Amino acid sequence: MLIIYFPIIVSLFAIAFVFFLIVKINKAPVAKGKAIAITAAIQEGAISYLKRQYKTVSVVALVLFLGLWIFMGWVMAFGFLIGAFLSGLSGFIGMLVSTQTNTRVAEASRPSGRGSPDEAARRGLAQGLDLSFKGGLVTGLLVVSLGLLAVSGYYFLTGISGLIALGFGASLISVFARVGGGIYTKAADVGTDMVGKIEKNIPEDDPRNPGVIADQVGDNVGDCAGMAADIFETYSVAMVAAMILGALLYPKSPQFVLLPLMLGSISILTSIIGSFFVKLGKSKSIMGAMYKGVIVSIILSAVAFYFVISKMMAGQMVAANNLFLSCIVGLVIAAGMFVIVEYYTSKKYGPVKSIAQASETGHGTNIIRGIGIGMQSTAFPILLIASGIIISFGLAGIYGVALAVVSMLSISGIVVGVDAYGPITDNAGGIAEMSGMDPEVRKITDALDAVGNTTKAVTKGYAIASAGLAALVLFSAYTQEITNRLGTVAIFDLSNPKVIAGLLIGGLLPYLFASFLMGAVGKTAGKVVQEVRRQFREIKGLMEGTAKPEYGKCVDIVTKAAIKEMMIPALIPVVAPILVGVFLGPEALGGLLIGATVTGLFVGISMTTGGAAWDNAKKYIEEGNLGGKGSFAHQAAVTGDTVGDPYKDTAGPAINPMIKVLNIVALLIVAFLV
Repeated sequence: MLIIYFPIIVSLFAIAFVFFLIVKINKAPVAKGKAIAITAAIQEGAISYLKRQYKTVSVVALVLFLGLWIFMGWVMAFGFLIGAFLSGLSGFIGMLVSTQTNTRVAEASRPSGRGSPDEAARRGLAQGLDLSFKGGLVTGLLVVSLGLLAVSGYYFLTGISGLIALGFGASLISVFARVGGGIYTKAADVGTDMVGKIEKNIPEDDPRNPGVIADQVGDNVGDCAGMAADIFETYSVAMVAAMILGALLYPKSPQFVLLPLMLGSISILTSIIGSFFVKLGKSKSIMGAMYKGVIVSIILSAVAFYFVISKMMAGQMVAANNLFLSCIVGLVIAAGMFVIVEYYTSKKYGPVKSIAQASETGHGTNIIRGIGIGMQSTAFPILLIASGIIISFGLAGIYGVALAVVSMLSISGIVVGVDAYGPITDNAGGIAEMSGMDPEVRKITDALDAVGNTTKAVTKGYAIASAGLAALVLFSAYTQEITNRLGTVAIFDLSNPKVIAGLLIGGLLPYLFASFLMGAVGKTAGKVVQEVRRQFREIKGLMEGTAKPEYGKCVDIVTKAAIKEMMIPALIPVVAPILVGVFLGPEALGGLLIGATVTGLFVGISMTTGGAAWDNAKKYIEEGNLGGKGSFAHQAAVTGDTVGDPYKDTAGPAINPMIKVLNIVALLIVAFLV
């Protein structure tokens, strides 16, 4: 009986802990003076954008809700509605907490007046880290607790059938959140930087720049709301896929359906415990502090998994030890992705330094080297994922692969906490700069922000790897569903021209999808550039700091453009499988799913990692290396960072939900195709 209610109890406990964290954050002092108005403008812009985005998406969701009710019944329709609502809610609350925490982090980062200057700065850094991580952890724990509550609650109410639609609802909102938020954040960032840093040679986040508020808003709607919806969807879909496989493969053994829920429950608790270990040590290593929490969570999860699996699977046809080892494979892939992506994106290692060095010879060589690093960065992650698939399949078949994905995603609570920490510190640095705080505060927020770039890249790599594995599990569920309906094993034979056609069309989709997003960012950034130039040209005294820019104009431009430009790319993964399935059949649709997953992994990893490497190469030079700020190398690095921005924060991350929506839609329509 406890097994049935345990996931719901843990979810509610985690939600209560989230409210405890919010109370602690709200007790922290708020920055005074100009910072209050700046924070209010950021929060107002973020809320306004998300309201308009959700209003637009709700129209699409309503049409799909009615269609599901008419053709598949109320269970599927309400599953879709619950998934969509909670995905959007997790992003909205995460964004609200982020915009409340940013100004408090700026205030907390003031060096303490006691002791030596070095010790005072260390205390300011420790306080800033503690508060920004708590803000990020709110989003992380909210994502996994709502995801687990939705999946377990709806399963216990209606059974396995409605879970596919629940995953579809979460996936749909995730695509819109990633696409719309990504276009917003990078169009504002690129447009603002191109005029401010390149043409006017003024600092990043300078209050004279008319685009800075739009840029700060973008960090929240893209990285907070977008990432929250993305991981909520990946987490929920992985759970759903593993449970469906358990039901299809072992129909007389409910333990195989319940096991993913138990693993998720355990890791929520270990993530909460691990969060208490995120403390700045004597080495002042911010990344080290983050890793302590993640490592503790992984180790505790691994130990707990052994006892849970041994208890639940005693006497079952699949050896409990093999299932446990499959879970360990998933945790190893998660840890491996952290190490690999950090190597390619951290300022400490060769790849980023090589881009910085290439900047000394010009803008073109910076771009060439950055693209090369992005391509190269796919090798080790793909080999790691391939090895994980082979090992976990060898241990326990496709169910073993499903458990590897679930265990990998089970630590999402603390992983998203590490990611959502990034936009909070980025905003804190902007608030410190714009409100004229002491330069020592900006130095501390810059140190926090520099690590935030790496943590965001690392968690995006983690998200893409898990998305690829989740898509594989969903494809297996699709195959198994066809097999059950036909009564014979479904075979996707490469001698079948329809399968080949499906592979090619599927391989095309991530490129087509990414091209729409890159084009949208470029077009919208161009509008921001024109507006920022106009204000510098027409508002007398703006450059001198005696006049105030019209921040709202740029916010309005990117808001309207993001809503308009997100529609076509977000609908591609919904429409494409329906068209291919209806006109070419289930064999071609199977090929499409594999083709999109394969190329999606490469496009997603190369874009997110390469973009982050470009960004940190710029920051490496800004620290005084290779001529420092204002040098020729710095100008080239700013250009590289401008190209890398939509790579890492718009197109790359949006590939995750895209490939899963394709698979979910295929699962939904398989009954009509076979």
